[in-house]
Amino acid sequence: MRAIIVDNNFAAWRAAALGAISECLPPEAIEWRVAESSDAFQGQLACGFGVEMGVTGKAATAGEADTTTGTVRPTPAVHVSKELAALLKDAASFRDPQRWAFLYKVLWRWHNGDRSVASPADADGARLYRMAKSVRRAQHDMIAYVRFRQQSQADAVPEYIAWYEPAHDVLPWAAEHFAERMGRSSWLIATPHGAAFWDGQHLHLDERRALPADHACDTPDAAEALWLAYYRSTFNPARLNETALEQHMPVRFWKGLPEGRLIPDMISQARSGARRLAQASSVGALNGKLVAVEAEAAQPARELPTSLDACRRCDLWRNATQAVGGFGPQNARIMLIGEQPGDQEDLSGEPFVGPAGQLLDVAITRAGLKRAELYLTNAVKHFKWEPRGKRRLHKTPGQREVEACSYWLEEELRRVRPDVIVTLGATALHALLGKQASLRDYLDEPFDVVDGRAVATYHPSFALRQQNDASRDQILGEISAALERARELARAIAAKSTEAGAPAKRRPQK
Repeated sequence: MRAIIVDNNFAAWRAAALGAISECLPPEAIEWRVAESSDAFQGQLACGFGVEMGVTGKAATAGEADTTTGTVRPTPAVHVSKELAALLKDAASFRDPQRWAFLYKVLWRWHNGDRSVASPADADGARLYRMAKSVRRAQHDMIAYVRFRQQSQADAVPEYIAWYEPAHDVLPWAAEHFAERMGRSSWLIATPHGAAFWDGQHLHLDERRALPADHACDTPDAAEALWLAYYRSTFNPARLNETALEQHMPVRFWKGLPEGRLIPDMISQARSGARRLAQASSVGALNGKLVAVEAEAAQPARELPTSLDACRRCDLWRNATQAVGGFGPQNARIMLIGEQPGDQEDLSGEPFVGPAGQLLDVAITRAGLKRAELYLTNAVKHFKWEPRGKRRLHKTPGQREVEACSYWLEEELRRVRPDVIVTLGATALHALLGKQASLRDYLDEPFDVVDGRAVATYHPSFALRQQNDASRDQILGEISAALERARELARAIAAKSTEAGAPAKRRPQK
């Protein structure tokens, strides 16, 4: 077991890691230790955040110093992709005693030809991605939640002071960010693990001493008082969403924000009745026009629509001729779900009667099925379109419309209770699963759904959009094959029910 002692920074680890690779030392033969007097921040600054780490794309040809002999030995040619280099550089700031050993393991696997280590599907790759993601989140949080206070003395140095507690070692990265944006004004960011000081021209980083938690500046700040007055005046209790607030501004950051001490009291006021005013009480007391309550909040509670024609769950009904429900036997074994009615379906009130429906009829016949024994419906019941001259062109429904119409699709599934469901297109698949899903992931094999099986395939309109007959026939053949799979599944389920002594077809629920 070889003990390698490095400063707690990326540049020192990189030099030691390349040296270890030149000696062909496997990860299990190394014990990584951090020097007690290491200066991580200075090392990271010297390495350069925003600069490639030196092994990206090109071989590292510079020599590494041998501390035992004083000689310089050549480093091995290590080729690392830009993506992996960025992951290693970010993960190096992850606060974990074992990070250097883990990063060397990743670099060792890559150097020995194991490219899967850079994939999130690999165990080490997944851990590397999680570490890098956590560090990048910490970088974002530090930029968002650092608050500077101006010192009261006119000639004070530094002019501005901030206290922050980062989750990872991201102070060097954030310090360079603020140095580029604060001009010649001097400032200090203090953390429990060190500090960053900008004198107006040069950046100084130091982690050699831990700073107490009360290191923050408490001097009065006129600009801060103005900010608090503005923040308080813009608060609208009627629009308060506590969950969203805590997601965008986690509670752990409140203690370091000037406005953080105002938030609990404002939330308490909203809970105690200020929400009903739809505005802050101080604003409501002013002369002038009152802020109107949102239309949705002013609407009285109404029962859910009892018929599809009366549905107003989304706005598609406004521009549609009529709602188009499902059509077919109420005890059909196979249900086909499309996307939405088209122009001709909107006028006739029946599903799949236009060009796409005619192509579907061909696929149904090829699959050895009859349209009369199938139940046909759509995920969305109203035609969504946009004008193009005198024509009404199809427009893909949005997630809100699909979710609104799920009420009617679920009612059809409960009533018909098909053994096999065939989804035609990605929108229908999304509606059946209740979540976003890639159609290609479900094309090859049937999959389980509640109380049955399902088969996914393309929508017939996709075949119509093909540029040549060969492509159109290929898509049509895949639709026919999916319908054949659905037919065989339905037969197998029926045979199994017969063997078990169950009725030939489950009767629909009343």
